[in-house]
Amino acid sequence: MADVARVAGVSAQTVSRALAGHPHVQERTRAKVLAAVEQLGYRRNSAARALSSGRSRTLGVVTLQTNFYSRAAVTTGIENAAHAAGYAVSTATTTSLDTFAIEHALSRLAEQGVDGIILSVPLIHSSPRIEQLTRGTPTLTTDGSRTDATAVVALDQAEAARMATRHLLDLGHETVWHIAGPDEWLEAGLRRDGWRSALEAAGRSVPPPLEGDWTPASGYRNGLVLARIPDVTAVFVASDEMAFGVVRALHEAGRRVPEDVSVIGFDDIELAEYCSPSLTTVAQPFGEIGAQAVTHLLRRIAAPGSLPEPRSVEPRLVVRASTAPPPPRRATGGTS
Repeated sequence: MADVARVAGVSAQTVSRALAGHPHVQERTRAKVLAAVEQLGYRRNSAARALSSGRSRTLGVVTLQTNFYSRAAVTTGIENAAHAAGYAVSTATTTSLDTFAIEHALSRLAEQGVDGIILSVPLIHSSPRIEQLTRGTPTLTTDGSRTDATAVVALDQAEAARMATRHLLDLGHETVWHIAGPDEWLEAGLRRDGWRSALEAAGRSVPPPLEGDWTPASGYRNGLVLARIPDVTAVFVASDEMAFGVVRALHEAGRRVPEDVSVIGFDDIELAEYCSPSLTTVAQPFGEIGAQAVTHLLRRIAAPGSLPEPRSVEPRLVVRASTAPPPPRRATGGTS
């Protein structure tokens, strides 16, 4: 850096500011510094910089090994926001939601010396080791779960589910059936609670929920069950991918969507707009969740003793072609 400063005719401090993208460095000066960097073949030594500053400029992310779109989309949002802030991202992938697996992933990131960690998996059960690790490294979660030391940036899952259920009730449906995600997922439980509370608040009957595993195949299996129940006119499905399976099952059983049965999903993944019929759904702003997680984590890194209030990201209802008023009721009884 001293050599670059000499060639550019500026101070070493100015070189550091120019390379860090400091806004108060004049463009002419920045150009001189970059020209000197190119001339000398200078490369910043991240290891040396970490030793001198006590910071690695790296954020860790714990995520689940899965093909689900939502997981990948949040991670992409985190990576984009981190890189824009000048941070690298190190990912620790876990194959299960077991407490030991999450402990291991957190330990790996802590051993790498990351400045902070985003826990992008639902933490159903904490442990003394997890509490210790999240106290030792600033940690933020994106699934609504938390330890004594973690902050939270997440979508209000229960309110999003209430929004979906109220949409179907407002269309005139007597009640709304629900295909939930797996019990061990915190998000699935919150969505189920929101669905139930919306029905109870409207004074409607609450059908027994069915359980899927987030996959289209599980939606298809549950859709075949619902297709055999004549009174079903509306279904809230806890993920778009399961909703695709439901729509196919209803179609194969001769139940039209939305003329006979309305279907609403959750997530608003890219394919939701292009299925047939296009899927009404509740949008999760995955990129915004990832970006806000990075912003709040960097604040915690800058002020280690702070613990910001939970940050809730607003859901958004996206109305498309898969929901409509219920079919007219068939007349019953004889003639007079």
